Amino acid sequence: MSGTFLGHPRGLSTLFFTEMWERFTFYGMRAILVLFLVNAVAQGGFGIDDRTATAIYGLYTAAAYLAALPGGWIADRLIGAQRAVLAGGVAITLGNTLLALSSTPHGFYLGLLVIVIGVGLLKPNVSAIVGGLYPEGGARLDAGFTIFYMGINLGATIGPLVTGKAQDWFGPRAGFAAAALFMACGVLQFQLNRHRLAGAGAYAAPQGAERIGARRRWRILGVCTAAAALLVGAVHVGLVPVDPVGLAHAATTLILAMAVLYFVYYFLAGGLDREERRRGVVMVVLFLGCSLFFAGYEQAGSSMTLFAERYTDRVVGASGFVIPAGWFQSLNPAFIILFAPMFAWLWVALARRHLNPSAPAKFAIAVMLMGSGFLLMAAAASLAAKGAKVLPYWLTLTYLLHTFGELCLSPVGLSYFTKLAPRRFVGQMMGMWFLAMSLGNLVAGLIAGEFDARNVSAMPGQYLHIVYFSVGLGAALLVLSRPVKRLMGDVE
Repeated sequence: MSGTFLGHPRGLSTLFFTEMWERFTFYGMRAILVLFLVNAVAQGGFGIDDRTATAIYGLYTAAAYLAALPGGWIADRLIGAQRAVLAGGVAITLGNTLLALSSTPHGFYLGLLVIVIGVGLLKPNVSAIVGGLYPEGGARLDAGFTIFYMGINLGATIGPLVTGKAQDWFGPRAGFAAAALFMACGVLQFQLNRHRLAGAGAYAAPQGAERIGARRRWRILGVCTAAAALLVGAVHVGLVPVDPVGLAHAATTLILAMAVLYFVYYFLAGGLDREERRRGVVMVVLFLGCSLFFAGYEQAGSSMTLFAERYTDRVVGASGFVIPAGWFQSLNPAFIILFAPMFAWLWVALARRHLNPSAPAKFAIAVMLMGSGFLLMAAAASLAAKGAKVLPYWLTLTYLLHTFGELCLSPVGLSYFTKLAPRRFVGQMMGMWFLAMSLGNLVAGLIAGEFDARNVSAMPGQYLHIVYFSVGLGAALLVLSRPVKRLMGDVE
């Protein structure tokens, strides 16, 4: 491997820009998705009601997280991480192209499905290749992931800015076309620079008896793909009617049932010793905390984007420039870039003084910060209910508090799930983390659907309900954090 990238293997630059463009595309199209769905047909949208549109949003974002599970399996067992990333990038490009070109909701939904498949193939495997660049592990691996994480948030910051402005300049579908264009750039960049990866994540052809297992796995994948294609085809031609709101409710119940069944299996049939069972209880608490946090946090792309569009004064001074509603979704990743180093320093500084909060306490703080953000939204909604458009700083401060909450929860949760799980269950517990986020995204879409644009006076109370629930839950978690911490044993 020739040369370095900021003192790291040169292949890190390849993965940095691949993931940057993938997150650019994902957050860029997410910022305009609900707005496109609810805009009237005369304005180039589909004129779908808020309840249905936010349910679609929840299903899409939840499915994107869930798809990481089969995407990782396909890479590990069939094609290798590099091929999975390349195939995923092509699928994301194709999916966004379908969004830009589809004139019917069914064609649009097919585009969303293709994007979900692409994200499932690319997202987990590009991270796995980063790990493969550092076989020695240690501090350099942590530093490499920190640089990689900056690429994620850089793309997530720029994406909504570009797609939102493209939509304003060239029409409602131009944002999706921009997402497709820049993901294509990411695919091209990855393909041209794959040689820098020096074999990390490369496909290894099965040998001997392993070939038989590989053929069996290909058959299983083929049968599952054919069944899914038949179902999608039946939905597309109208043979199987689909109600997005009902489907979101059913999917929420299904995912919750999957989580319950998995944890029952884990405790009863996992062959755990006493210490592992105690730590398992902590992971259940963290799973619930993660789901509930993201149920509020993911209002960003649904109810809060609609609030920005309809009730926020987005005209800047005398210039007459109108801030695109989707631009507000760039605030969160921009705040992460600004404040992540501060939080990293804070935890280390507190640890030196033996004051570092435990993982359950950080989760409790995260949920309360998220609830505090909605207290600001309740105040903003009260002003909107009186007929006035509110200034952008209400949304800005809400996103800031939510970002602080995310910085208390996401990095900590990932770290502690790997520390608390027995070695033989680490991969499965990573899957449970994605399942928790998926559940939260589904619930977020359903909550957003309860906001009625025709009944603005009800919004303050609805936001306050989120405040009461989340702050109350956070306070309960904080009270329980000390006994839960004792169940963690010597895990720090």
